[in-house]
Amino acid sequence: MICPYCGYNDSRVLDTRDTGRTIRRRRECRRCGKRFTTYEQVALSVSVVKRDGRREPFDREKILQGLRIASAKRPISADALERIVDQVEEYVFSQGKAEIPSKVIGNLVLEHLRQVDPVAYIRFATVYLQLPDLDAVRQEIDRLISSS
Repeated sequence: MICPYCGYNDSRVLDTRDTGRTIRRRRECRRCGKRFTTYEQVALSVSVVKRDGRREPFDREKILQGLRIASAKRPISADALERIVDQVEEYVFSQGKAEIPSKVIGNLVLEHLRQVDPVAYIRFATVYLQLPDLDAVRQEIDRLISSS
């Protein structure tokens, strides 16, 4: 594995964790000694069926990017966001289907995010649920508060 710091192509594995469909490896460069994390994924193909009927390949990075935007300036660790994406990805691939509706993925993300941070949940829900106005946002906040 090539070191992202110095470019050297030899590192040693310090820790390996299986997170379902992904293997997380903590590595240390043998030349500069800096540590970095790599992720190995099983290459399976699942298509996401969008609301308008389009299909596109499942992309964990797209989910992670949405979570990063929703959780900007919130006290949520990168590891917590990765765990959410890992759980969603594990569910998607465990279904054993070639296609999965985007609604299922969005609802999973919302459910996990609700447990991690309510503000990030509302930010994500505003876009995902296409809340049209402040009244709709207020209703979602009220629903969130009443379920706590």
